[in-house]
Amino acid sequence: MPELSQETERGRAVLPFGGAEVRGPSMVPTLQHGDRLVVQYGARVRPGDVVVLRHPFQQDLLVVKRIAERREGGWWVLGDNAYAGGDSTDYGTVPEDLVLGKVRLRYRPHLPGQRSPFALVRWVLGAARPVLSDRSASRRLRAR
Repeated sequence: MPELSQETERGRAVLPFGGAEVRGPSMVPTLQHGDRLVVQYGARVRPGDVVVLRHPFQQDLLVVKRIAERREGGWWVLGDNAYAGGDSTDYGTVPEDLVLGKVRLRYRPHLPGQRSPFALVRWVLGAARPVLSDRSASRRLRAR
């Protein structure tokens, strides 16, 4: 689950983009623990998008999930890791106003143990990637 700094939360009104950090395994393999995210606040969302939202029961807790479908009362959201839990199968639909923004980019920080030239090249080539809507994953998630 991501955490936003208070500065990012305050800056949301001024800038449409902010940052978040992933904590936990609920979005593996798309996102890994420790990944940094660039979030576009107020972006229009649709099924397949990865979003940052407030947890329906603990609104000070921010989570990252994939939107599966529109249902009565809001969005049905699921994690990419079916075994991690903590999604709409636990808390139901998420009201529209709790969805804060769409994840646009994933950045994996450089680990201190990656010293070999090969590891450095691998990191440079894969450190930053866009997080795209995956409609096939969305259909797969709805079938569960």
